[in-house]
Amino acid sequence: MTDDYRPFRPRLARVVPLAIAALVVVATGLLLALMPGLGRLDRVGFALVGLAIAWFCWREAAVVARPDPRGLTVRNLMLTRRLAWAQVVSVRFGEGRPWVQLDLDDGDALAVMAIQRADGAAAQTEARRLATLVARHTATPADD
Repeated sequence: MTDDYRPFRPRLARVVPLAIAALVVVATGLLLALMPGLGRLDRVGFALVGLAIAWFCWREAAVVARPDPRGLTVRNLMLTRRLAWAQVVSVRFGEGRPWVQLDLDDGDALAVMAIQRADGAAAQTEARRLATLVARHTATPADD
């Protein structure tokens, strides 16, 4: 595979959530260790909330879009979707959009959280790379 097929990953949205997850795990551990008088159910509740926050942060840090010659696999916060290149009609990343959006042939739209506006110029470059891949794989003889 060429370098064009390397995965799309956010920069800031990977570092910040992982740092927050680590902080939450440490803070939860300290709360559980240093707070006297907590009952068993209270401790379990604190631990479950801390783990839920850490899990959510991990999911946010794990967003990715993996292109290959056959299509694109988009893993967002909760769902993963596999698309053939022919299903992607256009790539949009206009002003005000927090991440790239794909317009699909069934009329639906799919956010690609792996390319986020918070990453600035790098996000613009990655959006162009994705648009180039879509154009390359959906070109027909009738295209000018």
